[in-house]
Amino acid sequence: MATPTSPLLDLLGIRVPIIQAPMAGVSSPAMAAAVSESGGLGSLGVGAMNAAKAREAIGQFRALSAGPLNINVFTHRPAQADAVKQAAWIERLRPHFERYDAEPPAALGEIYTSFLEDEDMLAMLVQEKPNVVSFHFGLPHPAQIEALRGAGIVLLGSATNLEEAQAFQRAGVDAVVAQGYEAGGHRGMFDPDAPDTRLGTFALTRVLARGITLPVIAAGGIMDGSGIAAVLKLGASAAQLGTAFVATDESLADKGYRERLFSDAAHHTVMTRAISGRPARSLANAFTELGASIPVAAIPDYPIAYDAGKALHGAAKAAGEFNYGAQWAGQGAPLVRAMSTRALMQVLREEWEQAAR
Repeated sequence: MATPTSPLLDLLGIRVPIIQAPMAGVSSPAMAAAVSESGGLGSLGVGAMNAAKAREAIGQFRALSAGPLNINVFTHRPAQADAVKQAAWIERLRPHFERYDAEPPAALGEIYTSFLEDEDMLAMLVQEKPNVVSFHFGLPHPAQIEALRGAGIVLLGSATNLEEAQAFQRAGVDAVVAQGYEAGGHRGMFDPDAPDTRLGTFALTRVLARGITLPVIAAGGIMDGSGIAAVLKLGASAAQLGTAFVATDESLADKGYRERLFSDAAHHTVMTRAISGRPARSLANAFTELGASIPVAAIPDYPIAYDAGKALHGAAKAAGEFNYGAQWAGQGAPLVRAMSTRALMQVLREEWEQAAR
């Protein structure tokens, strides 16, 4: 089968319509490089990094590949601190810490800086000029878009509904990622407190393909070549896969995360807000079970809640228990495969070519 071309593939500088999702804390420079060397678009999520660490990760990627790189930033609204709510959250989690002979944090803080307020990150990106910068959780400031476009960087935005996609189109991004409700990790919705239409990947892809003029990248529940072929037939120009790469050799996922990915938990992914403060799909574990009984109003803002979540996971992990991790995974998790990233890319391409015939 001849390698297809499309305006989006040409724009991104890739040969196959596969984008590795920028999973903060899971995707590594080695993973991204292997994807890009295999003809796709490798990605790094830097939402949990400062500018210096992000620059270092870009350098590590470039030492391994001259291919295209997508850097993903979090454009969430800055957290609103609530001392009373945060103190109550600490006390709610205290029994879980004590189970592992650990003390919860005395106080919680905003552990990540939103790109909306991170001048150093913007300056670094303009200087380093990754091929692509993508936005999750909302729109950047117009001046940020202007600066990135002025540096010749292709821009992507993640949308969960038509209104968000249209906002990205008006803002001047080059393509929109249609994040279906099946997708693992954090929902890209602009306002986590607004009603969520919960559109699945297939429906959202079709809605965006008809509702905006930008290329659409389908994301959510896509694990193999058949899934890639399906979303391309529905009007997507490329597919973005995240969970499919979590079990690769180059993934930063820890031992417990990998083991649960190949357990019954993979068949019961849960959308939870308790771990981080924003809705995110995780493998079923003790943290998602805890979150099921907690009202949303009791959970501190993202990423303040994540400060407690990470501390609890750290305490449990130190005792050999991995049941409180942020084990993000989509509904396609039962289809995950363990192999090198290069091998997975080869299999995905072969499956897609077969399914497209």
